[in-house]
Amino acid sequence: MSIIVTGGAGLIGSAVIYELNRQNFSDIIVVDHLGVGDKYRNLVPLKYRDYFEKDTFMEKLLQGGFDNMNIEGIIHLGACSSTTEQDCSYLVENNFQYTKILAHWAVKQNIRFVYASSCATYGDGSNGYDDNGDITKLRPLNMYGYSKQMFDLYAESHGLLEHIAACKFSNVFGPNEYHKNEMRSVVMRAFEQISENGVMKLFKSYRAEYADGEQLRDFLYVKDAAKMVIYLFNHPEFNGIFNIGSGVASSWNNLVKAVFNAMNKEVKIQYIDMPETLRDKYQYYTLASIDKIRNCGYSEKLTSLEEAVADYVINYLSCRKNLEP
Repeated sequence: MSIIVTGGAGLIGSAVIYELNRQNFSDIIVVDHLGVGDKYRNLVPLKYRDYFEKDTFMEKLLQGGFDNMNIEGIIHLGACSSTTEQDCSYLVENNFQYTKILAHWAVKQNIRFVYASSCATYGDGSNGYDDNGDITKLRPLNMYGYSKQMFDLYAESHGLLEHIAACKFSNVFGPNEYHKNEMRSVVMRAFEQISENGVMKLFKSYRAEYADGEQLRDFLYVKDAAKMVIYLFNHPEFNGIFNIGSGVASSWNNLVKAVFNAMNKEVKIQYIDMPETLRDKYQYYTLASIDKIRNCGYSEKLTSLEEAVADYVINYLSCRKNLEP
């Protein structure tokens, strides 16, 4: 049976295909929008059966072209993931409407549907980061987060969450993000800045309770994210919203220090002003409790921040490699 992976050329999507290949599975239909640039390179080492551009795929789906195919399910990771995207209509069409169509189709076909939500839906964290909490109380800080929240709310109000699984990803980083431009992880940005001039720039803090660089994030290695997604996909008895994170809040300082250490460089951090446009939309603390997925039987040990950064820097960034099964 085939698995459809949307966003299959992206950071998490290609890591999911990489992990499926490692598990000797390659009957995969990849959906994405390659456009211009090097995103296609993420697919080169991977094994899959077919590829569709996202618009072509949707057209075929709506015409019934996949109705009689032997499809096991959909791992829907395709989305605009830019937290600074200003075109709200584009985000609604791409992240909400597209997901809505796929979810209804999958439920109608009685096949597994796992999709990407985001910890950006939690906003400033004042309502917690509990994947068992009341999602109607969440207030995302940007339109990207709200586009994800829109579908979570729709899925809950229409009873879809009883049949599908949502993955609220925390700050995911790792190989195959070369194409992400301004949305590349701080790990990759640090590697580039340190390689160029030996210094890494971080935003200053504008809240007294956080020193510069001590803002906290839940960082998750993409290899771990892929395994968690596949676990949920393989267990259709578990539905609803799941945090996909490390369950640990680490500072930007510690993250960047791990990059310096992996590169065998002296730690040199410069704190710079945060753009005014970001100050009211900035998350100072994220921590995605992963008790729910653990209680559903996911028992794999997660990669520590230091180990993940070292693996990424030494085995991928330093030699410009992609994930290869």
